[in-house]
Amino acid sequence: MNTELKGKKLLIMGANPETVPLVELANRMGIMTYVASNRPDDAAKKYAYKSCEVDGMDVPGLVSLARQERIDGVLVGVADILVPAYCKVCSALGFHCYASQDIVDVFSYKDVFKATCERYGIHGIPEYYLDADMRREDLDKIKYPVMVKPVDSCSGMGMTVCFSEDELAGAVRKALDASKVKRFIVERYMQCEDMGMYYTFKDGYCSASCIYDRYTTDEQKGLSRVCLGGTYPSKHIGTYYKRMHDNACRMFRDIGIRNGVLMLSAFYEDGEFYVYDTGFRLQGEAPHLLMKAVHGFDQREMLINFALTGSEGDIDLATRDDPFFRGKWAATLWILLREGTIARIDGLDEAEKDSRVVADIRRLYEGDRVLPEWIGTEKQVMTRLYLVCESKQELAGTLKEYMDKIRVYDADGNSMALHGFDVDDALELKQ
Repeated sequence: MNTELKGKKLLIMGANPETVPLVELANRMGIMTYVASNRPDDAAKKYAYKSCEVDGMDVPGLVSLARQERIDGVLVGVADILVPAYCKVCSALGFHCYASQDIVDVFSYKDVFKATCERYGIHGIPEYYLDADMRREDLDKIKYPVMVKPVDSCSGMGMTVCFSEDELAGAVRKALDASKVKRFIVERYMQCEDMGMYYTFKDGYCSASCIYDRYTTDEQKGLSRVCLGGTYPSKHIGTYYKRMHDNACRMFRDIGIRNGVLMLSAFYEDGEFYVYDTGFRLQGEAPHLLMKAVHGFDQREMLINFALTGSEGDIDLATRDDPFFRGKWAATLWILLREGTIARIDGLDEAEKDSRVVADIRRLYEGDRVLPEWIGTEKQVMTRLYLVCESKQELAGTLKEYMDKIRVYDADGNSMALHGFDVDDALELKQ
């Protein structure tokens, strides 16, 4: 850990629960953390050296704050929507920024990103043309089910699965309401395997840090399928390297990415990958926590170093990074909740003493309420457990153990937790 930054002032944009580990690490490095958002009760603010009531989208307000507080560097937290503002704030202040406006323009809108990918032989989800006028000739070409979503949202916000034309008008209104630029897309609803590919960049070197399989819930009909967890490395990692990795690296290079971290999300079906999302920042599902435990380097520390010095440090990705996880097996386990108020949580305290659990990132606690509008988004996630094991069999047993142990109840004794994923199927252990 770089302790030479002790006493430096770092402004972190955004304060959601997923940003808490970033703030905590900066604090341990002796850095004075200023965390900005427009909600006084946001989770990451509780850990900040100074909590700042400035919206993460308010570029003039953030620039003024940075000058007033004599801030030394700026870093975006775990929020896609704040990356464009992060770029503008850094530019106005002359600070180090791993993004550029050209890169932001590609990654901020799903339709632009999709078109860029196609130029490099990276396929997106098959799409149907439709605009807000919903013309009959366009409607007649749509084959259901489809996913309607804003071009500029994340975490499931504004997304709806439609199984018939009758559901389409409401889904379009929902997507437009959630879109700042008032654009939406209509795609084939993919019912196949889901994957994540997480890249680390350092001085122009592009490294695939982890490639993993994701599992989503199908209990919430008509809504975006929220993640239940993931297993590392992916069963399709070999195919990915043959079919898509080189194209992705070429695209990243041509776009101009030299530093930072980036996620690609893709569906896998019949030997083909269909990319559906990206994020040029630390991810909410936080693969970097598993990478820290297995690879021994921390993407958070790299980004903090870059924000304050312009260098990500002396990490040699060519020797330290390994998407095959050095023979180990890892997973994330997400506990999703139904609507209601949490009265009791059982089984989670044991995770704190378990050496196989390298992190537990909590969002919700006893007394918190899961609101109706949260269902179908990552806001219904109570916690994420991060597991690292020596073998596939040990990982399977650990996942099943915590799926069985963790129970969440409302005041009437009703279970609030959704079902987990099929561990044996995920890890190909079925006879």
